[in-house]
Amino acid sequence: MQNIEILIIGKHPDIMKTILRLLNNKTGWNGTAAFAADEAIEKGNTILFDVVLLGAGLTDIESKQIQAHYKIPVVQHYGGGSGLLYAEIYQALNIQP
Repeated sequence: MQNIEILIIGKHPDIMKTILRLLNNKTGWNGTAAFAADEAIEKGNTILFDVVLLGAGLTDIESKQIQAHYKIPVVQHYGGGSGLLYAEIYQALNIQP
């Protein structure tokens, strides 16, 4: 099975660290972090992502830039624990857990 590549974009390093740990502990998932829209777009030029999660702290302009750039599911992640995080990804990719 091919890895699911997940890009998470947010401004809070501690939260991003936790989300990345949760994503990367899931078998077959690979999380990559970006802390700004420009960085997220640049990373998309070298990695083929399956889904993008928008975390806390992004401006409306940054969120719109990312949504305009990526032609894959872009999901606003509001927090709420690992179960919700995983459910957001499963739903965005239309796969069963």
